[in-house]
Amino acid sequence: MITRIGRRAALLGSGAVIGGLLTKSFLASNPTLDGRRSIEPRGVAGTLNDASELSETPIFRHIILRDDPGKQLIASIRAELDEARANNRPVNVGAARHSMGGQAIPRDGHAITFENGLVEPDTANRMMRVHAGARWSDVIATADPIGLGPRVMQSNNDFGIAATFCVNAHGWPVKEGPMGSTVRSFDMILPDGALVTCSRTENPDLFGMTMGGYGLTGIITQMDVDLAQNQRLEPAFEEMPAESFGDKFIEALADETVTMAYGRLNVQRASFMSDALLVTYRPSTDQSDLPAASGSGVAAKVASRIYRAQLGNERMKRFRWWLEADLATELAGGPVTRNSLINEPVLTLDDRNPDRTDILHEYFVSPDRFAEFVMLCRSVIPGSYQEFLNVTLRFVDTDPNSWLGYAATPRIAAVMSFSQELTVRAEADMRRITQELIEGVISIGGTYYLPYRPHARPDQFARAYPRATEFAAAKRILDPDLVLRNNLWDSYLGDL
Repeated sequence: MITRIGRRAALLGSGAVIGGLLTKSFLASNPTLDGRRSIEPRGVAGTLNDASELSETPIFRHIILRDDPGKQLIASIRAELDEARANNRPVNVGAARHSMGGQAIPRDGHAITFENGLVEPDTANRMMRVHAGARWSDVIATADPIGLGPRVMQSNNDFGIAATFCVNAHGWPVKEGPMGSTVRSFDMILPDGALVTCSRTENPDLFGMTMGGYGLTGIITQMDVDLAQNQRLEPAFEEMPAESFGDKFIEALADETVTMAYGRLNVQRASFMSDALLVTYRPSTDQSDLPAASGSGVAAKVASRIYRAQLGNERMKRFRWWLEADLATELAGGPVTRNSLINEPVLTLDDRNPDRTDILHEYFVSPDRFAEFVMLCRSVIPGSYQEFLNVTLRFVDTDPNSWLGYAATPRIAAVMSFSQELTVRAEADMRRITQELIEGVISIGGTYYLPYRPHARPDQFARAYPRATEFAAAKRILDPDLVLRNNLWDSYLGDL
């Protein structure tokens, strides 16, 4: 084991058997996958896609709403719901649409995008009232000058606040649950047009269904969300065998001074997932004159080039691991504020390759079974021809609220990044390895994350999310016309 204490590495990038012939049933369920080499079409008028570039879906209408929370916004939403219901069309709301399986797209329906950066901080109560469509970049820009920032947010700043809540996303502050654990209350328009307020004490079932409910319960207009004190942080780095990471992570979090933490695994094929790196952050002794939250700089751009250069290049994967686990821990760029750590757009790591797309997986396992998870990944992933670029490890505390929750107990979240060809064979291969990984994760008491490609089998979904049937039944009572729908409902919940 090698332990190093140092300053933050400027080059630490932000969290990163060939398939056979497609069966007729697979093609029938994926009409755009017609057997040609490339998956088409992309960017077609009258359709909407998401970050996967594989979810091109016909829609009836796409509108953008920028109104402040109030009568005009409520009236606009109600009008869309009424028209959609009268014509038996679905509605769904999105922000960045960074999901990867149509979870924010209503097929042949009314797609609404929220764009409004309204953030109203309440310093006395250390919280903020935000428009549902405000992005985390808006939050940081507003809160940073007054010494505050998000208590929990995703690892990138592009996403909408309500969208983060509705996909039950988490971050890397510790010891924290998903972002929903920081939500105090929200206002939401139900499928019948009624406006309600939800919290853990007022309409608590609706609160739990909406947290991780993918917009299927109602349309959030504004939210009250916790803020946290911004701080100057110092990192520490520890390298270890991958099998030891679960125990080491929990041991590190027993230190109350650790406020943020994450891990990495070595992804080069010759030593696949044999090594792990744990990075922990503690407050610096100097908390005076905090600099403004920085954004993407030269270091981030360099990190992005190195990250992309890993594609088909095992030497570059080895070089990147050496940078992160060895050189960067010695030559890092100094203390950094909490807000600067999380003030990074997804675009920094964009592939900009018309023939490939980035696909994420995420799995949640108990720390004491992390070694089994590593063994599972070693047995499945190298047999694929997918390009595996990164895995980031985070801690998620118990989530007692979400009906479709993934953290019934404290979990380690493994966020995996693949670069996938935009071809039929690649999609088939990705489906195969996803199902194998999900099956293995369920067998060790874990689960998988729902915003990504809809490759899980229905029986796997039902086993990973045991309250799904209860959720679907309550949804039908709340929304008998099923006006709020998306591909998550159509693929999995609609048949429960």
